[in-house]
Amino acid sequence: MMAGRALIARSCLTIVHTDIVGGMPSSDSRSIPLRQPMLAVLLAMGDDSMHGYAIMRALEEKTDGRERILPGTLYAAIARMVGEGLIEERDAPRNDASAGPSRRYYRRTSRGRAAARDEAARLRALLRMAVAQDLVPGISK
Repeated sequence: MMAGRALIARSCLTIVHTDIVGGMPSSDSRSIPLRQPMLAVLLAMGDDSMHGYAIMRALEEKTDGRERILPGTLYAAIARMVGEGLIEERDAPRNDASAGPSRRYYRRTSRGRAAARDEAARLRALLRMAVAQDLVPGISK
């Protein structure tokens, strides 16, 4: 079991983090896993304020071109994430050089950071299983 927290099946569809001590959901429990585009956006943004196109570019750059997100997928994810409080809309910085209408900027919230952290922990556990089965090139047991 993971130290401090364990993943337990709450139902066939939902997995929640719970505290091992007492077995009750912690105050920051959240249904996981995050949808892949949502995690990609949270990771691409880091702690920076970004507009949509910058998020797309950051994702592609930070993954050496291995990950891309199309505009429709990006803006659907952004709308969902704003609604869930994972990111928030921000005012454009004063040095925004946009020639057209002002861009919408977004920033990851503390809730979004926690969700990304929880999802990374979930993925780490899965990666450990893949490594144990010798499924990850370049990483041995």
